[in-house]
Amino acid sequence: MDSEFPTDKSRTGTALIIGGGPAGLTAAYDLLERTGIKPIVFESTDLLGGISRTVNYKGNRIDIGGHRFFSKSQRVMNRWLEILPLQRIEGKQQITYQRRTTTVDGVAAAPDPETTDRVMLLRSRRSRIYFSRRFFDYPISLSPETLGKLGVVRSIRIGFSYLRSMVFPIRPERNLEEFFINRFGRELYLTFFKSYTEKVWGVPCNEISAEWGSQRVKGLSIAKAITHFVTKLFSRRSDIAQHGTETSLIEQFLYPKLGPGQMWEEVADRIRERGGEVLLRTNVTEVLTNPDGSLRAVRIVSDDGSEREIAGDYVFSSMPVQKLLEILDFPVPADVAQIARGLQYRDFITVGLLLSKLKVEEPGGGLIRDNWIYIQEPDVLVGRMQIFNNWSPYLVADKSKVWIGLEYFCYQSEPIWNSPDADLVQLATEELERIGLANAADVLDGVVIRMPKTYPAYFGTYNRFDRIRDFLDRIPNLFLVGRNGMHRYNNQDHSMLTAMVSVDNIVLGRADKSNIWDINTEEEYHEEK
Repeated sequence: MDSEFPTDKSRTGTALIIGGGPAGLTAAYDLLERTGIKPIVFESTDLLGGISRTVNYKGNRIDIGGHRFFSKSQRVMNRWLEILPLQRIEGKQQITYQRRTTTVDGVAAAPDPETTDRVMLLRSRRSRIYFSRRFFDYPISLSPETLGKLGVVRSIRIGFSYLRSMVFPIRPERNLEEFFINRFGRELYLTFFKSYTEKVWGVPCNEISAEWGSQRVKGLSIAKAITHFVTKLFSRRSDIAQHGTETSLIEQFLYPKLGPGQMWEEVADRIRERGGEVLLRTNVTEVLTNPDGSLRAVRIVSDDGSEREIAGDYVFSSMPVQKLLEILDFPVPADVAQIARGLQYRDFITVGLLLSKLKVEEPGGGLIRDNWIYIQEPDVLVGRMQIFNNWSPYLVADKSKVWIGLEYFCYQSEPIWNSPDADLVQLATEELERIGLANAADVLDGVVIRMPKTYPAYFGTYNRFDRIRDFLDRIPNLFLVGRNGMHRYNNQDHSMLTAMVSVDNIVLGRADKSNIWDINTEEEYHEEK
């Protein structure tokens, strides 16, 4: 329990929580831990965790989009290890966590992943870019190997372009293209960032808000990447919390043995054990209000078609804010409704493929060690590839096989979203062979998973989103949390923090919600110390 954070067990009532992802389940857990308020969670699907869910296909587990468990927030790190304790580590190893160095020496009390499932693994991180049929380190480093692959002429252009951006930065920074150019130079932006980013979002980088870069790339630049590379040569520090490390430079992370969904299934079990409710396959179809403008209830439809109304004193919403505004039972101002209709979302498809082997291997042989690979090749639609074996070997039913996920970014209006599953498996297989990562003959099985509204977009009417925020923040007992609830590209730790801080405000009786919106915008969350 987070004893250093405010509690008030005398504060009672019912909290109606829309969405069973990290934000919604964290809100329910914190309410039970720190107040007398009973939470009821409504999840429209049959899986918990939102996009942090785990899908099980014939014993092979898929992590939707890849979720490394690390955070700059000690509060979040504490919570994760409270739910799933860190694995037993054989032999002596120095691990620094929360600025304390501990010698782990096969501690008997620590769980062994070979004998128990309820355990957090300590994993190594490696991500690379696949460009021109070659692998490049991600984040980009100006190492001799990288420069050799790029060639002398392109390397010189990159160097001069970077220096020019340092001396003559674009001011003001109006869009994502200018954000990238200011940090990496135009040449490196065109080489490694433009094609992939536009594949992800489906629009030119100069039409995307620079705020997206601020929240996702954060403090990273060539200078910091070089500094990190140099300091790493002289440092033996192994810090799983890594409070002083840029997000894109994290080299270790925690990971639940059976994938991210395991964390949220465990949290849901604890919520139920402590008197809360978690209702699956339950849609919230209307949010009902009192005459004073506060919220009083939600109307739900269960998977059997039955409808009912459930009263509550607080409402937490992680559903797409666009949808929330549609189901409020009172008229929404015309400008707010117009902005909400103009909000855009990027959708996501994962094609899971089981293979006997990949065509590419480590230099000494064996499966490549990457967690994911960014596919920067313009002749294929696939944007990224995960290798689930390297997230956790326990995600794969047969460890002699290779279990991967090929990721496609699209809109539901595009043909690819509505393509038959068999056609998508065939497409993924053909593209994998085309770019030289595997042979089609080695593909043994495949499955398709579609995730709507995965990425809230920083274009469309997003530049006027403050009007939506101002309107909804005036509803005193409504708390917008999570990625889609706030229309913000949060990681799961930021989503958790929005819920934790919302509960702080309830306990303290704080009406101002600005501290919730400050998460993932403050300097600490930008990791620019």
